[in-house]
Amino acid sequence: MNYWRVRAVVLGASGFIGRWVARKLEETGAETYLVVRQTASAADGQGAVFQADLAQPEAVADIFKRVRPAIVFNLAGYGVDPSERDADASEKINARLPLTICREAARWKDGGWPGQHVIHVGSALEYGEVSGDLREDGPAHPTTVYGQTKLQGTLHIAKCAKTLGLRAITARLFTVYGPGEHRGRLLPSLMEAAHARKPIDLTAGTQLRDFTYVEDAADGLLRLGLAEAKAGEVVNLATGRLTTVRLFAETAARVLEMPMENLKFGAIPTRAEEMRHDPVAVERFREITGTVPATGIEEGIRRTVSGGKFAPD
Repeated sequence: MNYWRVRAVVLGASGFIGRWVARKLEETGAETYLVVRQTASAADGQGAVFQADLAQPEAVADIFKRVRPAIVFNLAGYGVDPSERDADASEKINARLPLTICREAARWKDGGWPGQHVIHVGSALEYGEVSGDLREDGPAHPTTVYGQTKLQGTLHIAKCAKTLGLRAITARLFTVYGPGEHRGRLLPSLMEAAHARKPIDLTAGTQLRDFTYVEDAADGLLRLGLAEAKAGEVVNLATGRLTTVRLFAETAARVLEMPMENLKFGAIPTRAEEMRHDPVAVERFREITGTVPATGIEEGIRRTVSGGKFAPD
């Protein structure tokens, strides 16, 4: 992938996936500019760091004026962590920020850059209570504040791309896992339980998810940045394969050499907002990038367990 000396801004660069995107950009030779809430949380050696409150449009405008990026990867989001429940913050970061990004990107866009100007990261929760294969041009009925505000952001991207002459698309991610994943999520919790040699309470594990290894997700975002796509379109970035949470947990237990009896399936209730759908439609992603995420679950878990620079916090 050719990002050599391309000015690339990563919003939300200190987050789980944002750190991987920054790392991948650096590997390609891009001039990376990382926007974070706190400078102490930025990864070392991955570009210039800006500390900014992305809820403030003027802070975003200042970054664009100073950097004049060719491409922006927006991984900023609010509401994934259970502690993030401020509806106003969700509106500002998930819904309004994409609108500000588009306006500034259109103002400062690099006329010589042939790729996308904005890669906005959406969420599977934008689909909400929708069955079938979750095609990008199908219905979306989000049931959570996070899903609803993320969908508003996606709609802003679509509208602005067309009205402002901007090359901008939304990549919807599903269940991303791997090194750097936050504590409290499934794999980090299993790793902690295995290390402590203690049982772990789980749901029945019957829910189906598209588990995507984080390095594949980051790689996919960079590929989309170079792809030819329709202005404002939505593209699912996933494997196209569903796996039960139970099978994922059992696979992790084998890798971690954790006794199966320590997996207490059914000890906690399944959340009401869990999605139920067929395998995710990934034909569009394959069409414009020539590939789909391919790392198998066992391999992805092994890479995560091996630790390294992006081990779980």
